Amino acid sequence: MKLLLIGIGPGIGMSIARLFGRQGFEILMIARDADKLRQFEWELAEFGIRSQGYAVDIADETSFSALLAQLATEHPDLDVLHYNASAFNPAPPSAIALPTFHRDFQINTVGALIAVQAFFPAMKQRGTGAMFFTGGGSALQAPPELASLSIGKAGMRNLALCLADECAPFGIRVATVTVCGMVQPGTKHDPDIIAGEFWRLFQLPEGAWEREVMI
Repeated sequence: MKLLLIGIGPGIGMSIARLFGRQGFEILMIARDADKLRQFEWELAEFGIRSQGYAVDIADETSFSALLAQLATEHPDLDVLHYNASAFNPAPPSAIALPTFHRDFQINTVGALIAVQAFFPAMKQRGTGAMFFTGGGSALQAPPELASLSIGKAGMRNLALCLADECAPFGIRVATVTVCGMVQPGTKHDPDIIAGEFWRLFQLPEGAWEREVMI
């Protein structure tokens, strides 16, 4: 089994990688920093988890699209596509620089759509697969200073909900976990708890699929 985790970091991303990896998944990882990816590979290997990192800037649409096309060709049997990327540049709507907004939206929303379109054909043909998204509470309540993040997360949330309806007839489950708070160990927003929700969603039988979980 294989999981592609786009936008891996030391929090939610690594918790997901460890949890699914312990269940026998090979973990494919995308992030911008090649050094961090090598560190994540080493940490996962300590748990006996096979992984492979791919360094790319998700905001670079050409390079990101090319990498996903390559991975879709190499891994037509991908079981889980998980979009965990997020860009955070606080500023109110009246003050955010347009280039910053464009880049944030590319990472928070457009990158998710690119990933979906890369892997949807093979999942549809196989009649199985899962697409998961890590959402944020700012998609529901948007503080002025989080304008860019809020708009991006709202876009990604709606993408996930639309996609869930499109994909269900083809046997592809789609869900988003909307995290309504600061991710911190030892709280209800502990990254391991969030990862556990994605594992629970993955295990649900077809008639009980859920499109969204809010934490």
